[in-house]
Amino acid sequence: MTELTELVGSWMRRQRWYSTKAVEPRLRLLGSFELERAPETADDGSRIVTYFFCDDAPRTPRVYQVPLVARVRRDGDPAGFVGEAGGRCLYDGPVEEAYVAALAALMTGAGRTDGEHARSTGHSLGARIPVHSSRRLSAEQSNTSIVAEIDDGVLTLVKVFRVVQDGENPDISTLAALTAGGSERTPALLGWLSGSWPGPDADDGMATGELALMQEFVPGAEDGWELAVSAAERGEDFTERAFALGAGTAELHRLLAAVLPSRPAEAGDVRAALDGMFRRLTITTTEVPEVDELRAAIATVYEAAAAAPLPVLQRIHGDLHLGQVLYSSDRGWQFIDFEGEPLRPLAERALPDATMRDVAGMLRSFDYVAGSLAQREPPADARAWAADAREAYLDGYASVAGDVLHEFADLLTAFELDKAVYEITYEARHRPSWIPIPRAAVERLLDDAHGFTPRTGSRRAG
Repeated sequence: MTELTELVGSWMRRQRWYSTKAVEPRLRLLGSFELERAPETADDGSRIVTYFFCDDAPRTPRVYQVPLVARVRRDGDPAGFVGEAGGRCLYDGPVEEAYVAALAALMTGAGRTDGEHARSTGHSLGARIPVHSSRRLSAEQSNTSIVAEIDDGVLTLVKVFRVVQDGENPDISTLAALTAGGSERTPALLGWLSGSWPGPDADDGMATGELALMQEFVPGAEDGWELAVSAAERGEDFTERAFALGAGTAELHRLLAAVLPSRPAEAGDVRAALDGMFRRLTITTTEVPEVDELRAAIATVYEAAAAAPLPVLQRIHGDLHLGQVLYSSDRGWQFIDFEGEPLRPLAERALPDATMRDVAGMLRSFDYVAGSLAQREPPADARAWAADAREAYLDGYASVAGDVLHEFADLLTAFELDKAVYEITYEARHRPSWIPIPRAAVERLLDDAHGFTPRTGSRRAG
């Protein structure tokens, strides 16, 4: 398998989902399983195999799922060509209709496969779904998304997880619970694939986790970030949509609390959250020393939140921002991608958390709309637009959740401040010219940490 490993390693480094861009992959093959061709696809003699490779290049080894289709070369082949090995041409599975159809059949047909040190199991929430055509979406990040056409031209979305981890993936467990609970705020989950493979270390035993999912595709839906940026560019009022997004967020939180476990926060939860905030603050003040002059004021906000009433902890979105929502004229705001923050360990992402963390994430996202326009040439001033959108979002949330924003105002401020502090570090590492965006937010939050509007009890938006 040396030839295959070297070939995949060379190809992998060029993919957007490869997470260690600064180093050359050092791969080990852990295991594989073969997918049976779906009956609705023609038998062209190709083989469909999913491989698990451990990359030992990063400090913490990562396991990648690499589905490949081995077949003869055709005229006009898609861009998924990986290379040649063993006399066959290898193609990235998600660009191959045969792979997508086989994967969908395995998931929604609740099938099973056993292979070389790896296996998989399909899980269905309904009947088996045949796929007749598919296309990979170009805007992939850590995963690969595919639009698949099923009967009568209906579209579904298939997501293949590239980096796989041992443990529960909240993108599936959260969406499955919401679908079972009749959620109207999320595309329905149709099926998913779990699997087992050897752990990165010899003593790890077998790892078990999720490999892929299939869900509804919302036709005509617009990306929330693109919609907001476009509105801000034109100076178009966004408060009605922001209000609806806030109300939708509160509805989502209410349903999540109903379908998944929740519990009161305890002193240990407060200590853990506070430790994380101060750890991120220390990193930021070390890398961006001018922030150190604000450290005492920031610490006061964090400590005030720690001394405030404790919330009930529940499942939340975990990484909520405008890029994680879609707007449909028929269905309103839809929430997607429940995988949580990519940099957090998978085991932490499904833990109950405070709903104010999601609210803070969306507030920062509105702020970044204005910040991104200020970076253009010529720059555009959308600060008033962002302030109005933030306030409308909070008003919408309060219209469903009641007085919760008043009750946990200190916590919301601390979460938003913590996120802005982290953003300073991120921008310092990747886009130094953007540091003024989160720096201005930190200063504003410190000035206005305890302000409220009398109308709804929401925090002032700036």
